[in-house]
Amino acid sequence: MGTDNFPKNIIELERLLRWVCTSIKRKGREILADFEITPPQFDALVQLIKHGDLTISELSNRMFLACSTITDLIDRMEKNGLVERVRDLKDRRVVRIRVLDKGNKLIDEVLDARRMYLERVLSDVTGEQKDGLILALKLIHERTEAECDWIKE
Repeated sequence: MGTDNFPKNIIELERLLRWVCTSIKRKGREILADFEITPPQFDALVQLIKHGDLTISELSNRMFLACSTITDLIDRMEKNGLVERVRDLKDRRVVRIRVLDKGNKLIDEVLDARRMYLERVLSDVTGEQKDGLILALKLIHERTEAECDWIKE
């Protein structure tokens, strides 16, 4: 399939979204370096904060990483005081990962730094333009989520 099969605005939107995502991801990784946390640790904390206490298997599925990789990741995070392993109250055989205060505080600090970066990038964008962008991105987000089976799990 060539570009002749798509409207020019779709081709341009795909390109721009890809570039913006890449740029923000790159800057996000630079910001993480200032906080002594790795990108996978950041992603794990975000997943745990968003979805609550998860098992290694559940976190593995959400992050698309092997359980052994997640186990090693959680070991390091536990050693750094970001998370703890706790027994499930309903089934003592099940171990869940819980974010500790230090992990929550770290995520808040990282997100504040990322928001300051975005605020600088968007400093010349009007409030009305920002609101329009928010509406468009929400629509894109809703539509893309609707097509993702793994989000519904």
